[in-house]
Amino acid sequence: MAQSFGQTEINWDKLDKTRFYVVGAGLFTGVSVALYPVSVVKTRLQVATKDAVERNVFSVAKGLLKTDGIPGLYRGFGTVITGAIPARIIFLSTLETTKVTAFRMLEPFRLSETSQAAIANGVAGMTSSLFAQSVFVPIDVVSQKLMVQGYSGHSQYSGGLDVVRKVLRTDGIRGLYRGFGLSVITYAPASAVWWASYGSSQRFIWRFLDHGAKYDEVAPSMQKIMLVQATGGIIAGATSSCITTPLDTIKTRLQVMGHENRSSIKQVAKDLINEDGWRGFYRGFGPRFFSMSAWGTSMILTYEYLSENSSSLITFSLCVCALVFIFLMIYIFQ
Repeated sequence: MAQSFGQTEINWDKLDKTRFYVVGAGLFTGVSVALYPVSVVKTRLQVATKDAVERNVFSVAKGLLKTDGIPGLYRGFGTVITGAIPARIIFLSTLETTKVTAFRMLEPFRLSETSQAAIANGVAGMTSSLFAQSVFVPIDVVSQKLMVQGYSGHSQYSGGLDVVRKVLRTDGIRGLYRGFGLSVITYAPASAVWWASYGSSQRFIWRFLDHGAKYDEVAPSMQKIMLVQATGGIIAGATSSCITTPLDTIKTRLQVMGHENRSSIKQVAKDLINEDGWRGFYRGFGPRFFSMSAWGTSMILTYEYLSENSSSLITFSLCVCALVFIFLMIYIFQ
């Protein structure tokens, strides 16, 4: 059975490292381009005041398109794309190497496939998130301030460097790491839950399909593998979003506050309850669920793509690079 599941597992040993770091960077950038507007809408929903007119996904997106056009959906994109590639490399490298080690350490305990996958993936997800936060948090602070500038009374900036300059002037280097502790206890569990849910749900689905019981000697088709992985990604996104969205909402509010409006975690939580009751903690849940599911599923499918010798690799990569170039031009000339 272990051999059977191994036929469907995407891991570090199966990846061509050169293709992963070079081509993979382009593919993951393309995914970021596609999903970035969802992050902008989610962030605006989370920081909206009680009197804000735009309080749902469609009204926020419509408002941005009306005032700024498509470039409005890409506020802060330049900052994110600059830091995302090294951050993702740190995250994914740590994830895969830790997952392999965790699987080996769990072998003597003779756990079930589902339990072993959940624990190993969970530990790897948490560890990789902890390493990546040193890069992610400053990117979050700068990009989120750009995402919400001019919205619900938030300050205006001329660009990412302007945000950095003003934050350093008022708060020093600590200002770029505002919410770091909360980011760690948000993203580390979120990553652990996502990967644990993904690893266990994928194996549960294979068991449901009777793979590993009767057909150990036959590898499933590529289409079947990708369908199961995509389904596992959606389940993982739903599980992780439900558990960690309240922390993400509080973290986002703390990070976009100006120096004069600095508040505590307790006060932010009170404000959310006063404005919307307990539902306030789940502001932006829909976009966050979609983003986590889509990003995770895209990443898994990209892994599969990079682990195979596909003749269309160059063509596909050029299409992604062209798409990235178009959106970068939109960002630069907005």
